[in-house]
Amino acid sequence: MALTMVAPPPPPDPDGPSSRPAHLPVLADEVRAVLAAAPSGTYIDLTLGLGGHAALLLDAHPGLRLVGIDRDREALAVAGERLARFGDRVSLHHARSDELADVVAAAGVDDVTAILADLGVSSPQVDQARRGFSYRTELDGPLDMRMDQTRGRTAAELLADIDEDTLARALRELGDEPFARRIARAIVDDEPTTTAALAETVRTSVPAARRRSGDPAKRVFQTLRILVNDEIGTLDRTLDLALDALVPGGRLAVIAFHSVEDRMVKTRFRAAADGACTCPPGLPCVCGATPTVRLLQRKPWVASPEEAAANPRSTSARLRAVEALPVLPFDPPEGR
Repeated sequence: MALTMVAPPPPPDPDGPSSRPAHLPVLADEVRAVLAAAPSGTYIDLTLGLGGHAALLLDAHPGLRLVGIDRDREALAVAGERLARFGDRVSLHHARSDELADVVAAAGVDDVTAILADLGVSSPQVDQARRGFSYRTELDGPLDMRMDQTRGRTAAELLADIDEDTLARALRELGDEPFARRIARAIVDDEPTTTAALAETVRTSVPAARRRSGDPAKRVFQTLRILVNDEIGTLDRTLDLALDALVPGGRLAVIAFHSVEDRMVKTRFRAAADGACTCPPGLPCVCGATPTVRLLQRKPWVASPEEAAANPRSTSARLRAVEALPVLPFDPPEGR
């Protein structure tokens, strides 16, 4: 694990995210309402970003201390500046969200009462050509796409090794791309090495008259970003760790922008809420299933029309949240 305590954080890159307008934290009011109701203790922000949600929570709940985690060093630096006014209530860590257990151990924390994960890529990452996330022609840059630029394969390295079948399958499953095979074949044949070249390969492989909605490069770039950063696998591991870390009464909130990720969160939360019971519906539970959380709302919170108008990124955001329950011994009903 690559864990680094950032205290104080390194100075931000003058060409990095701090030199650009800070993006708006999505569903800010909803996150604040959900997590500010958690008991006093330690709040863990698994995807700290620029610290927007964290600042709101620390202001709203003086009883919370923050352990902030992010795999992007530049984001940590900016968040450190933003959160400096909270003093020793804040500690920042360079790590992935699925390294939560190691971060908690390093921070000496045993009272985790609030956890937030805001999934996906941030606006400052997309707006910097050198990070390689953008398919916009004016932001041509290297095919990197790593959220943590200190480790892992770049998108260019991934494309150099991937075969057409694997890429087509990923485009279908992660990008819902109807022309997955055609696009995958074009990418393997053209071997693009920059973001602009990749975007052009994608666009020319799909006839303009058959483009379903918007720029087809958007779905391809999203798919590659998910693969490069192992976002699905990381989320899968993170959810179990986060649920296990909460003390009774603690709350976990996850904001997802991608349908696959939202389904994962929904499924995991509902399984924890019913204890993964296998008994027939309508009969008392005798399988030993024990609910470990309660759903705070069965349907996800979504952006209001006002927020969607002010921040288009919020239109695809889905917030789900649970509260941890005390662990009770299993007591089977009499006669079963």
